[in-house]
Amino acid sequence: MLCTDVSSNRLKYNYTWMANLHGLNLTQEDLQYLINITSLVPDDGSPNHHHQTDAGCYNCGGAVKSYSLLFREVHGYVSLFLCLFGALANALNIAVLTRKDLAGSPINRILCGLALADLALMVEYTPFTCYMYLTTAKKEEFSHVGAVYVLLHTYVSQVLHTTSIALTLVLAMWRYVVVKLPNSMHTICSDRRCTIAIKLSYLLPFIICSPTFLVFEILETKVVENGTVATLYHLGLSTIARVNHELLYMIHLWTYAVIIKLLPCLILTVVTISLINALSEASERKAKRLPTQQQMARIRNMKLKKRMDRTSRIMIAVLLLFLATEFPQGILGLLSGILGRGFFRTCYNLFGELMDMLALLNASLNFVFYCCMSKQFRVAFGQLFKTQPSIMFKPSNILETFV
Repeated sequence: MLCTDVSSNRLKYNYTWMANLHGLNLTQEDLQYLINITSLVPDDGSPNHHHQTDAGCYNCGGAVKSYSLLFREVHGYVSLFLCLFGALANALNIAVLTRKDLAGSPINRILCGLALADLALMVEYTPFTCYMYLTTAKKEEFSHVGAVYVLLHTYVSQVLHTTSIALTLVLAMWRYVVVKLPNSMHTICSDRRCTIAIKLSYLLPFIICSPTFLVFEILETKVVENGTVATLYHLGLSTIARVNHELLYMIHLWTYAVIIKLLPCLILTVVTISLINALSEASERKAKRLPTQQQMARIRNMKLKKRMDRTSRIMIAVLLLFLATEFPQGILGLLSGILGRGFFRTCYNLFGELMDMLALLNASLNFVFYCCMSKQFRVAFGQLFKTQPSIMFKPSNILETFV
């Protein structure tokens, strides 16, 4: 998947450079055979026969494969659009959240950190999607420089996306404390703890993703067809990843599936459900304190209830989008760890472009959600295009209208 699954990028890379060997008379079966062996070739050039045999145990072809190949043809254009839109949207988020009347709030700093991570992700992915999907017709084969670029992309994108996931979890838990424990909010959600949470969200992904940095390296395969010799550069398992029955590779898969994907999904689901319940309880408490026999009080109570309902619906939409993006990758990654690389090569890789698109979509829509959920955000956004600075509202956080 986009920026998170290094192996997916590796196999998409194999597909691309092989598809561009215009000078060779290779059939689709030849290409698939080369994909199977080049992802397994050790440094000594001998294929790993155990996994080569295992690759045939799982067959996810048919209609799934047809739709996958069809989507791959338009994926570059869709991804480029999402990257450009997402980069602009997240840049606007940062511009709004760093205004003097908003920048002092801890929760706005978390939102700004999330927007910065997503912006970096979009900027990094834009040249990658152009290189991999929109300019391949100009190349006969990928060079060694291209392989180095793809390897660096897998590292950088995985760290950035993991940072985005970490900040999303911090934001969800921060919201929960604000709503559930309003009396302890200023103690628990202090500026100092906010700074620590943001720094950890940017530093921990380097540790969590560290197995990935050791798993892959650049390999080369020479193909001879009709007297023409072509050297194919691609990413494969490193020497250290193949020892001890590929222990490091398995650690990478389980870390990716469980810690980076499934655990955040579980945490965000629990926190979101708890937060929606807390919003409902807070609404009921405020309603009980209001003298409902008065007309104005009833109107205020109705407005409060509508706001809570709108917030709950949007939060559910945010959760569902996050789960649609991360949960399938976690499940497929878990199955790859359990069933082996044969499952990954024949099944997981078919969904790579689709999951890329969902991840880009998830990182692009925060601006839309903020505009829907916060009137104050909309007002602050409008002030960006006015010549006179606004003093319409006091320093606050844009999520106060959420709760």
